Amino acid sequence: MKTRSIKVSDPPSDPVERPILLGVIGGETPPEKARHLAEEVGALAAQRGAIIVCGGHGGVMESVCKGAARAGGTTIGVLPSSDRHTANPYVTIPIVTAMSTARNAIIVRTAEALIAIDGAYGTLTEIAYALDLKHKVFLLESWPLERIPVDENLFEKVSTPRDAVERALAYARENRSRP
Repeated sequence: MKTRSIKVSDPPSDPVERPILLGVIGGETPPEKARHLAEEVGALAAQRGAIIVCGGHGGVMESVCKGAARAGGTTIGVLPSSDRHTANPYVTIPIVTAMSTARNAIIVRTAEALIAIDGAYGTLTEIAYALDLKHKVFLLESWPLERIPVDENLFEKVSTPRDAVERALAYARENRSRP
């Protein structure tokens, strides 16, 4: 695995100046379309200066990291195991938790906005954590939350990777400005 150094200059005087931590959640065995969507989300987010936070494994997680890496971005993989070598090859910063699926709560709490792409039950638990914390989730070809009694202000269906990234980053910026 090729390592990259991260430049640290003067720290931002205001936390609002820090890069946005954008969570991207989705399954390990998605259809090919979801992989392409995730890769595009990663590239678009990196081009806008966001840092990707994900589960660090394969599928949607690897694809979003691949897209971000190709665009020169930084990725954080919050790993369920105690082995940093389980991270996909595009993870810049592996976070070893040895917490299994409990690490999903760390991903949700760390991310300033969440984009869900496809996904299985692990993704659904991350969505549930977000909804419980009153964090909005942007759904790109993911779970049909409109079919269950969930506050409609807590999720938004988006149709393209560009729409997902733009809306999620706007949501994160808006929430940073709140006390």
